[in-house]
Amino acid sequence: MAAAAPSPDPLDVAAEATRGLRGLSTELTARLPRLLEAMRALGTGPDAHTVLDRIVRTAAELVGARRAAMGVHHAEGDAAAGQGLADVVTYGETEADREGCAELLAEARRTGAPSAAGPQGSYLAVPLRVGEETFGTLCLAGKRDGGPFTESDRHLVEVLATEAGIAIGHTRVQGATRQRERWIEGAVAVTQALLSGGAGDGVVGGMGGGPSVVAEKVRELADAAVGIVLLPEDGGGGLKVAAVAADEPSGLLGTALPARSPAVPRLLAGQPVLIEDPAADPLLGTSAPGRYGPSLMVPLSSGDRVLGALATARGRGGRPFTATERALAAQFAAQVAIALVLAEAQRDRERLVVLEERDRIARDLHDLVVQRLFAAAMLLESAERRSDAPEVRARIERAVEELGATIQEVRTAIYALQQAPPETPAGLRGRVLREVRAAAVPLGFQPSLTFVGPVDDQVGPMTGAHLVAALREALSNAFRHARAQRIEVVVDATARLADGRPAVRLTVADDGVGVPAGGRRSGLANLARRAEALGGSSAFGPGLGEGGRGTAVTWEAPLPGEGA
Repeated sequence: MAAAAPSPDPLDVAAEATRGLRGLSTELTARLPRLLEAMRALGTGPDAHTVLDRIVRTAAELVGARRAAMGVHHAEGDAAAGQGLADVVTYGETEADREGCAELLAEARRTGAPSAAGPQGSYLAVPLRVGEETFGTLCLAGKRDGGPFTESDRHLVEVLATEAGIAIGHTRVQGATRQRERWIEGAVAVTQALLSGGAGDGVVGGMGGGPSVVAEKVRELADAAVGIVLLPEDGGGGLKVAAVAADEPSGLLGTALPARSPAVPRLLAGQPVLIEDPAADPLLGTSAPGRYGPSLMVPLSSGDRVLGALATARGRGGRPFTATERALAAQFAAQVAIALVLAEAQRDRERLVVLEERDRIARDLHDLVVQRLFAAAMLLESAERRSDAPEVRARIERAVEELGATIQEVRTAIYALQQAPPETPAGLRGRVLREVRAAAVPLGFQPSLTFVGPVDDQVGPMTGAHLVAALREALSNAFRHARAQRIEVVVDATARLADGRPAVRLTVADDGVGVPAGGRRSGLANLARRAEALGGSSAFGPGLGEGGRGTAVTWEAPLPGEGA
């Protein structure tokens, strides 16, 4: 991204603008202190809109105008450039004056600026400009004394407009800096979550709790209505929605963007997709027509490898994504992709350590244990031959047989250790088991796991996907915050909701430090949103430790066919 051009020194600009005031009327000279005081106060607003409101009000008071309006252009390169104004601020002594302010801006566009005067000098328009860049237009109309705007009025407003342009430019630079810092902090937070959340279903062999974390973060940073993570579809060539973050149920989870969609080849080629007209080209094709407004999709790419895509959309009628936001979203996605590749390498290293340890144990069993057992059997056989007591010989013979059987069992175990680890069984049980096993790596111990009822038969695919994501979130929270020594996971397919409907209930309890008062609860909020999207609920209470120390998270949703 090109560096922003340095802002001119406000004193130099103001000095240049005021050179033409020399020799003007005593009326203008008398108003200069008010002008200088107004210029000093312009840049002290807490946000851009407050600064604009102060500029309009100050201009009207300086020249005695009954009404004033300011239209500010979109920043250069924004998607909405040429599609209206980024902001409009008005001032009027009466409601009728304020309602007529839109006519001022329309007149300015028709007659042009600077200093385009209407009939009898009753209208004045000047540009808000710094150097060659124009930020907008300031318009005034209707002198309070009924007279026309004078040349002194025009000079005063031009000086004020010059300083106002500097204030607006400075506010925009500050806003862009804060926005960039937020996206950088968000990328760091997601990277930490991906590298500490263990393995699981997802991109490049597993994102752990990543999909929901990434979706929520991109939605937050983009100030959008929804955040979505899409992963490559198995065998279909398209992209499938793996996680959705939204205030209201979207129904998008599990839906696919088919390979024939125009967006897919562009995303897989590492190119962003901007949807400016959602009515003609809704997010995810026709799956959510009319639900969202301006949308942005960026690839999760690292080098030549595309791991998936991020999508975010604002509500209907929302403002378009600016050029700065599009660039920041692309940088965020690139950072997430790098974190995913690093997480994959980290999981591969952990897997290699496990395989090497299995191989070492197999060698030790073969070289030490089996050989010693075999030697013990030979000694017993020798003792048997030398014994004259039938009872002793019979007992030694049984001991030799037992040793032979033990040697065979150890050899079987050695063979099993030398094979690749078996695949986790398919179905919800297998997916839950995989998440719990993966959590043991960062936790340093294996959580206990209990299934109640026919989990695989009763729980549908959509509910199962949410349950696995909720489990992943709960285990990730326990690892990052709880400092627990014991975790118990229970999946109960025989549960009932408060209204009596059959449900599946997930409980993740630990003996850690518990949820601190006033602490962040974004993870718990994510769990609640997932449950509520299915018609269920989520809550937390006392944990497994002494006196209820720790946290027990309960997540439940109705079973398919029961209102889910």
